[in-house]
This record gives sequence, C-alpha cells and structure tokens, in this order.
Amino acid sequence: MAAERRITINGNDLSFEPGQTVLEVARQNHIDIPTLCWLKGALPTGACRICVVEVKGARSLLPACATPAADNMVVQTESATVVKARKLILQLLLSSGNHNCAVRGSDGQDWTQFQLNVQKDDGSDEMCPVWGDCHLQDLSYRYQVSGERFTGTETPYPMETVNPFIVRDFSRCIQCGRCVQACNEIQVNNAIHFGFRGARTKIIAAGDRPLKDSDCVFCGECVQACPVGALVEKDVRYEVRPWETKKVRTTCSYCGVGCQMHLHVKDNRVVKVTGVEEAVPNYGSLCVKGRFGFDFIHSPERLTTPLIKENGSFREASWDEAFDFVAETLGKIKDEHGADSIGVMTSARVTNEENYIANKFARAVLKTNNIDHCARL
Repeated sequence: MAAERRITINGNDLSFEPGQTVLEVARQNHIDIPTLCWLKGALPTGACRICVVEVKGARSLLPACATPAADNMVVQTESATVVKARKLILQLLLSSGNHNCAVRGSDGQDWTQFQLNVQKDDGSDEMCPVWGDCHLQDLSYRYQVSGERFTGTETPYPMETVNPFIVRDFSRCIQCGRCVQACNEIQVNNAIHFGFRGARTKIIAAGDRPLKDSDCVFCGECVQACPVGALVEKDVRYEVRPWETKKVRTTCSYCGVGCQMHLHVKDNRVVKVTGVEEAVPNYGSLCVKGRFGFDFIHSPERLTTPLIKENGSFREASWDEAFDFVAETLGKIKDEHGADSIGVMTSARVTNEENYIANKFARAVLKTNNIDHCARL
C-alpha cells in the first residue's frame, strides 16, 4: 500500500492525491488562494500570477494553479513576500486600460470612507458596469491597492457594441484568457482566440470580426467566465446592479436536459440569467436560448387564459370549461373514429416529467401510440 502523501500549507499538515495542484489541495481544505485566470474544467495557465505562493526551497514564487503538490512541500499562501507580489500585480492590472472600479484615488485615504463615498456617487456611466461584481475589484479591496502607482495605458481598440447579446469592452480586458478557455475548452466552440502581440494583444474572433459575424453561437459562456467588466450582457449593462437583484434557482424550460440556472430578478422581473456552476447537468454552461431567451416571460402577447375557437375566432374561457371541452371532444372522436385517429404533440421545451405525463396520457388514457414532439413549440 502506497504511503500517504503530505503537504503543509500555512502550517496545516494535509494529505493529497497524485496529480493535484497546490491550489486544488488548498481549496479542498478551505484555504483561500485568490485567482483571476484559473477556470474550473480548463487547463491551468498561470497567466495572471495572482495565485502565487511561497514554497520552501523554491527560488521564486510559484503559481498555485499550475504547481503540482509534492510530498513534504511547505507552502505559505499569505506571506509578506506573496502579499507584496500580489499588490504589484494588481497595481499593474489596474493601471492598464480603464478600471475605474472604486480603487483609483484611494491610496493614503481612509479605506472605509473611500468606499462609502464611491458607493454614494455610483450611478454614472463612467463607473464600471460590473461595479460590485468584479473579481479584480474584490482583490483590490482585499489588498487595498489602486492603479495610481504606474502610468496608465490606454487600450487601442474601441468597444464592440454591434453584437445582439454581448458588449465587448477591450479597455477593461485584463487578458486573463478565461473567456478563450471557456469558449475553446468548456464549450468547444473555438470562436475566439488571442490575437496580435505585445501591447496590441487582443481577444479576437476569426479575422478579427465582430462576434455577430463570427462562429460565435452566443452561448454566453465567456460572459460568465469573465472576471471583470470586459464582457457584459447588452441588456444588463448599466441597467442593473448586483445588489438590486435576488437570485432564484430554477430549471431551464427550453428542452428536457434540465440545465440549472439562476434567474436574477429585479422589481419582480427577470433581468438576467446565469448558470448554476456547481450543479449537474450543465455546471454553469447554458445555450443561447437558456441564457438570453427570457424576454418572453414578460411579453404582453403571452396567453393568460384558455381560448376556445368558435365560428372561426377565439374567445376566452375558464380552465374548467376548457378541460370539459377537450375531454368531451377527444371522447367523441375516439368513439366515432377510434383511438388511432388521435395524435398528441408535445414540446422539446418542456421538462422530461411533463413529457412523461403526456406519454402516459396518450397511451393509458387515449389508448394511442401516436405521440411525438416538435422542437419549435
């Protein structure tokens, strides 16, 4: 029997399995190591360097997401050296592009009062559209740094707003690569990649075209993966702040797969949809319909009462009248023409349970095997 492998993280003696990284062992044991580029389910890149840790005997700090755990390894995740490195990385990120996320102008001021003042003044389009829901902002607060230490650099690329569902703000992109990995490794759409080099590096679709003219299917996986305000849902941008909504977990109704989603509700209206990342079967992934196709919920054209067609036109009816009418009509057809004269059409957009009930109704009640579904219903 192989000996148990042990690693020490922040003085905690922990066991680990072969192949696990330092980050995986730490999170498995509820030890927080911050990340920006790491994406669950994708290969670690170590690009952002936020997760660097101090390993005894190593000549430099190592990225926890890409460093395999080793027997007898001793790791410090919040040493003075580590904190200093993370602060420097955050300062560099904040000075590159447009990151007006309530951290600029903060050095040397009372931190609590500064945050309160920024929150009070929020509401301007000059503020980041994901203020309050940004990992870069969270880490800047955590380590209390701003981007004023270094000269700011502007992004040479304009905002892309021509897409139907997603706004791409390159000035807020930190080039962590999470969107690229989400597209290529999680959804396997291969619609976006890193393009150009050096200071002109950019996340591009094929031919550097807008997403609407590319192979993008607008599943929104990249939006959910983006840790900053570079990718934002078009209808939500500057319209909804995270503290204004409540999340309601539900099951997507577009097909029978059963994808789990969060409805973000403001004033009793669904304003945004995100996938539930820790739940089967989708683990946060959604299709374009599941993520963006929710406008029908509040459509004024939705039927709110049963309709019965008489003399070529519809009239409103109660549920009891509608049920009685359907039962009587189906019974009459069955008696006069036989059960096989009746067919049942269901929908791929309803749940498996509802389709099962329709199947039982057709076969056990109507005594017919004529049942099918239409994906467009």
